Amino acid sequence: MNKILLPIWIAIAVVLGIFLGIRISPQGCSRRFPNAFAKSASSSDKLSEIMRIVSTNYVDTVNVDSIVEASIPSILSNLDPHTVYLSNSERQIANDDLEGKFSGIGVQFSIEDDTVMVSNVISGGPCAKKGVRAGDRIVKVDDAEFTGKQINNNMVVKTLRGKKGSHVKLSIKRTNCDDLIDFDIVRDDISVSSIDIAYMIKPEVGFIRVNKFGENTYHEFVTALVDLQQKGAKRFIVDLRENSGGYLGAAIQMINEFLNKDQLIVYTQGRSGREDSRANGRGHFQDVPVTVLINEWSASASEIFAGAIQDNDRGTIIGRRSFGKGLVQQSYSLDENSEVRLTIARYYTPSGRCIQKPYKNSKDYSGEIMDRFDNGELDDSSKYTHSEGEVQYKTLSGRVVYGGGGITPDIFVPISKKGSNSYFRSLNDKSLYDFSFFYTDKNRELLSQFKTQADLIQYLDLQGLDMQLAEYANKKSDIKLNPTMLAESRSLLRNRLNACIVRNFFGDEGFFSVLNEMDPIVKKAVEFNLEK
Repeated sequence: MNKILLPIWIAIAVVLGIFLGIRISPQGCSRRFPNAFAKSASSSDKLSEIMRIVSTNYVDTVNVDSIVEASIPSILSNLDPHTVYLSNSERQIANDDLEGKFSGIGVQFSIEDDTVMVSNVISGGPCAKKGVRAGDRIVKVDDAEFTGKQINNNMVVKTLRGKKGSHVKLSIKRTNCDDLIDFDIVRDDISVSSIDIAYMIKPEVGFIRVNKFGENTYHEFVTALVDLQQKGAKRFIVDLRENSGGYLGAAIQMINEFLNKDQLIVYTQGRSGREDSRANGRGHFQDVPVTVLINEWSASASEIFAGAIQDNDRGTIIGRRSFGKGLVQQSYSLDENSEVRLTIARYYTPSGRCIQKPYKNSKDYSGEIMDRFDNGELDDSSKYTHSEGEVQYKTLSGRVVYGGGGITPDIFVPISKKGSNSYFRSLNDKSLYDFSFFYTDKNRELLSQFKTQADLIQYLDLQGLDMQLAEYANKKSDIKLNPTMLAESRSLLRNRLNACIVRNFFGDEGFFSVLNEMDPIVKKAVEFNLEK
C-alpha cells in the first residue's frame, strides 16, 4: 500500500495475513476455555507436572506464565502453518482491519531508515483535521523518542492506536522545516475500507480492487458494483491480487452475487462432516461478465472466490498462480483475551479441488513463494509442474483444472521485466518513495492548484521527474547515475513517481488508477474485456 513492486514490508504483512488464514465469521463461533492446559490427557498432565517442577525447583526464579506463553506457538506449529496463538495485543491488531473499524489517529505508515513515515493521511481522520501530511516523519510520541532499530510495525500500531477520545502528542519532522512540529491528536474511530478503488477503467468496464474479506466487505463490494453499473458498467474486473483472505462468510456472500440458484460456491470438510455453501439465486449480477485478477499473494478467501468463478465457468481468471491456502480456521477465546485460531476443516472448490499446497516442512512452506521466483514459474507458467499423480478436476463445461497448489489462472501474465533493470530497482527500493514526498513538499502550493488528477499528471509528465529522482538518489543514497539504464526504465519510473505524488493529493484511488495504466495484468484484463 505504500511502496511499489512488492516491497519487503508489504510482503511481510501479506504473508502474516495469509498465515492467519481464512476465518469463519466470528458471530456465534467464539468458544471459551478457562484453562487451556486442563488435565484431559496424560500428555497435558506431563506438561503441568514439568511446569510445577520448574516453578518449585529451578535454580532461578521463573515466571511460569511467560514460559507457557512462549511455548504455545511452538506446540501449535506441529499441527499446520495456519493454526496460531495470538496474545491479546496480537489478536486486537489482527482483528481490527477485518472488523472494519478501530480507534486511532488516522494515518497509514511505513518504516524508513528506522523512522516512521506517514504514507497516507485518512481523509476526515484526526491527523487530517490537524494538518499532518503524507511524508511527515513521526520522531517523538508523547515527548519520547520514537526512532531506532527497535521500531517495528506492531510497536507503531500499539502506540498510535488507543481508546477513542484519548490524546497523543506527535512530534513531526517535515521536509524544509528546521524545527519539529508538535500535534496534539485526539484518537477517534477510523473506518477501514476493503475496497482500494472502484472506477470505470474503460467505457462499460468497471474495475474493483478488494484488499481483504472483512465484516463490511460484502456491503462495500455490492455498493461499488451498483455504483459502477449506474455509471454504465456492463462487465467487471475484480482485482484480488495481494488479498490474503479474511472471513469465509464474506467471500460466500460476494460470490453469491454472480452465481445461479443452487450452484455450489464452496464446501468444507472437517471432523464434523461436509458442509456445502450454494448460491441462493438472489444475486443481482448473475448474467454480468466478470474477470478475476490473482497472483502469488492471493490467498484463502481470494482463492475461494476465484475457484468458484472458475469451476462454475462463470468468468475468466487472469494473472499468476495463487498462494495455495485451503485450510479454514475457527477462533477459540482463551483467558486474558488471547485466542487460538485452530484449523478445523479444509475447503474445496466446486469441482472438488483442495488448493492447499503441501506443508510437511514448514521451512519449505514459508519459502515456496520465493522458489517460484527462482525456478522461473513467474516468468513462464509452463515451469509450474503439478504434483506427480495429481488428480485432474473438471469445471462445469469439462475444462481440466488442478488442485494442490493454488488456483492456476485461465490466462497467465508473467512478471513484467520491461524497464525493470538493476538501476530501476535501486531507485525504487531506496529513493523513489522519499523523493515523491520531497518533491510534493517542495512544490505543494503549486501542485495543490490542480483540481483534477488528469491535470496534475499532465503537469508532472513535463517536469522530467525521472532525472530529478536520479540526481536526488545520487546525492542522498549514493546511487550513481546510469544514463543508459535510466532511459530504459524512464516510462516505469515516471508512472510510479506520478502514482506516489498523485496519492498525496487524490488518495489511494489516484494511486492505484495511475499504477493500473502500466500494470501488465490489468492491461491484459482490459484488452480481454474490450474484445468481448
